[in-house]
Amino acid sequence: MSTNHYLIVGGTSGIGASLVSGLHSSGHKVTSISRFSQPYEAIEGVNYLQCDINDDQAALPIISEPIDGLVYCPGSITLKPFRSLRQDDFKTDFQINLLGAVRCIQAYLPKLQESQRPSIVLFSTVAVQTGMSFHASVAAAKGAVEGFARALASEFAPKVRVNVIAPSLTATPMAEKLTNSEAKLKASEEKHPMKRIGKPEEIASMAKYLLGNESTWITGQVFHIDGGMSSLK
Repeated sequence: MSTNHYLIVGGTSGIGASLVSGLHSSGHKVTSISRFSQPYEAIEGVNYLQCDINDDQAALPIISEPIDGLVYCPGSITLKPFRSLRQDDFKTDFQINLLGAVRCIQAYLPKLQESQRPSIVLFSTVAVQTGMSFHASVAAAKGAVEGFARALASEFAPKVRVNVIAPSLTATPMAEKLTNSEAKLKASEEKHPMKRIGKPEEIASMAKYLLGNESTWITGQVFHIDGGMSSLK
């Protein structure tokens, strides 16, 4: 098996950390960029770089070698009634979910284009396709991510593939406030046809597939890994 080099933005927790682990265990070289220098349990051999992507004053790390795949994992869960949302809530969600991805792709596109079959994976949410109360801000930001990804997929074809994963609620630190009691967890599980929430490794496995050679005819797609939430009643 050939060894590829993957850049994971937000690779120290949740889905990103699971993806870093999976790629590394498969023998690939992995670079992680995160606000944190490294996760609680760092993986030997992974190159952890510290940078707050959403701080416009912070210079992005320089990567000198080709990048075979880039995954942008940072996200937000801003759940409020519309009347309680401020302009700053919308701006923050757009900054984290869309503009951070734009900044990373612009910075590292030359290194992606040095690869033979580069791939970009972004993240949306089930709330874009399925209207959900209190999701106005994050759904707007993630909807922009989906449109952005399709535009890039068209512009970058056939050289660079761009795809999106749209999960439902997953057991990550970001979602902890929604699952930090038995009652909350049970309520969230009951909303899904599969009667449970997602696991980080399940979402990460889809990202890993979209990075690999098995998916080289897939681009411009949004994959709903959501326990049936977006399509079943």
